[in-house]
Amino acid sequence: MNLKIVSMLFFIAITVQNAYADAATATATQAGSAFGGLMPLLIIFIFFYLFLIRPQQKQRKEHEKMLNDLKKDDKIITSGGLYATVVSVNADVVEAKIADNIRVKIVKSTIVNVVKDEVVTPQIVK
Repeated sequence: MNLKIVSMLFFIAITVQNAYADAATATATQAGSAFGGLMPLLIIFIFFYLFLIRPQQKQRKEHEKMLNDLKKDDKIITSGGLYATVVSVNADVVEAKIADNIRVKIVKSTIVNVVKDEVVTPQIVK
């Protein structure tokens, strides 16, 4: 009984070893191709470009455009969460009013968003 089990395990071990040797040989032949070896790297680079680099560049350009389009009386939000109204715009600094008779200078790059005033018309709900 034990001899049958041992011989069966021996047969399985040799079969598995041959299968791994065949797979290693096939992999070595495929890796010999220069294009086949570069293909995974190329796919990873394309993935990173399409899903990480390109959207970030687009977002940065939109933010720069928003900062360049700032003008007097725009309502802004800073990265610190401060709501303010633009009084004057200089090269890198914006002077903003945060309350009556309180003006602060804000670096342009810390402005996160320009708040758009939307007129809300009330609707009657029945």
